[in-house]
Amino acid sequence: MRILRLISNRVFITTVLLMGQITWFILFLIKLTRYSVIISAIFSLLSLIMVLHIVVKDDNPSYKIAWIILIMALPLFGGLFYLFFGSKRPSKGMRILLDKEHQKIISMLEIDDEILEEIGTQDHRLMGTFKYLQEKNNFPLYKNTESTYYSSGETMFKDMLTELKKAKKYVFLEYFIIEEGKMWGEILKILVEKANEGVDVRLIYDDVGSLFSLPKDFKKQMEDMGIRCMAFNKFRPFPSLVMNNRNHRKMLVIDGYSAFTGGINIADEYINEKNRFGYWKDTGVKLKGEGVWSFTLMFLEMWNAFYKTDDTYDDFKACKKDFKKYESHGYIQPYSDSPIDNEALGENVYIELLSQAKKYVYIFTPYLIIDNEMKHALCIAAKRGVDVRIVTPGIPDKKIIYRLTRSNYEPLLKAGVRIFEYTPGFIHAKSYICDDKIGVVGTINMDYRSLYLHFECGVLMYETQSVKDLKKDSIKTIRASREVSIEDIEKGVLGRFFDAFLRLVAPLT
Repeated sequence: MRILRLISNRVFITTVLLMGQITWFILFLIKLTRYSVIISAIFSLLSLIMVLHIVVKDDNPSYKIAWIILIMALPLFGGLFYLFFGSKRPSKGMRILLDKEHQKIISMLEIDDEILEEIGTQDHRLMGTFKYLQEKNNFPLYKNTESTYYSSGETMFKDMLTELKKAKKYVFLEYFIIEEGKMWGEILKILVEKANEGVDVRLIYDDVGSLFSLPKDFKKQMEDMGIRCMAFNKFRPFPSLVMNNRNHRKMLVIDGYSAFTGGINIADEYINEKNRFGYWKDTGVKLKGEGVWSFTLMFLEMWNAFYKTDDTYDDFKACKKDFKKYESHGYIQPYSDSPIDNEALGENVYIELLSQAKKYVYIFTPYLIIDNEMKHALCIAAKRGVDVRIVTPGIPDKKIIYRLTRSNYEPLLKAGVRIFEYTPGFIHAKSYICDDKIGVVGTINMDYRSLYLHFECGVLMYETQSVKDLKKDSIKTIRASREVSIEDIEKGVLGRFFDAFLRLVAPLT
């Protein structure tokens, strides 16, 4: 019975089809090159042309180096592989749909330059960071927004249920992973009740992220319950790097008045109902007030690009006068990152914080798989006297990724960066805190996938209570972690070669 379930599983079927196509393709090329010296020479020339194209292309250097070495190692087929699989960008069809919807979004933004000028009177350098997001990338800066920081998934989950019960008009959910269990069960119960009351309930989930955790008829189940549902970038049985572009965002938006985001997906390990890798440490944030509008637009941009609707964006706008009750505790700037715009926005925000830090930067990340730009920013901040601390998992979720993460420790430690491993378990948080005044909480890992391939989101906060709470949690988390030294990561010649290989292929995975 188990064998039958395995054989009928769409993941198994898709994998078999993919392997069959790749094997056939390689055998075809080998036979073709043996058949004709001219064809072999053409493929070799193509590889040379591809190498020259990569050299002049405006792209991440680590990604370029990895492909150049691969092509040189496979001179006959390497160029052809790059031609088929070398693009990191989503498919043309996806880009057209999202670009078209994004142009509509721009006209709905409410940008107040006076708020930017207010920050300029306090910190001109920091104003430049907010200006980069607002003027160059169309993410408004807000006041009149309360923020609540969560140091764990279980505390945020309680507030999610409370806010969901208050929904009157609409509920939007967008998650990378949804898994059946206590967390999803309690949320689903409320969603069904709200749908029966006439509330517009919509759900976006990533098809690959939830591939092993949801039944194949999940979408139909939701639609039958009155919940409109969309699987993002469905996994299909043909080899394509387009499948690499996943929706890694996590957000819950309710009536335009409250929004949740952070590292927390909808699965029981995120609220520590399931123990997989010790204690699951995560972070999140709730917004109430004007800043929620940006999350409403983020969701609708993704939804409207792929799901036909007659709605207008104005249909979901909350009454602005209601926001006056939310006192202005600092400044909030929600933002999203996309592989479509050729702008490494998530990485740029992180580098901005490192470049302007005066006293310290504390970082939570589950993975530390970084390019030279990020590595340089971390090292130069530490070398000029900034107390840079990074907290990574003490118990890994993926052993090979843990090895790759640790392979990046040595140059950072030598530059003065302090690295800690969270001994109680796995840290899934993606947070930065800088100089007691500015912080980021979001979905963006410090790895190639999050920084270059995925759709992501985050919140940049300045002088808010949530920044103060993030600082307290950072100190508490560091105290519960073990500091790593150079001696801890010493390895032999073979170990160094293996780590070098992992770092080389990391941009291609």
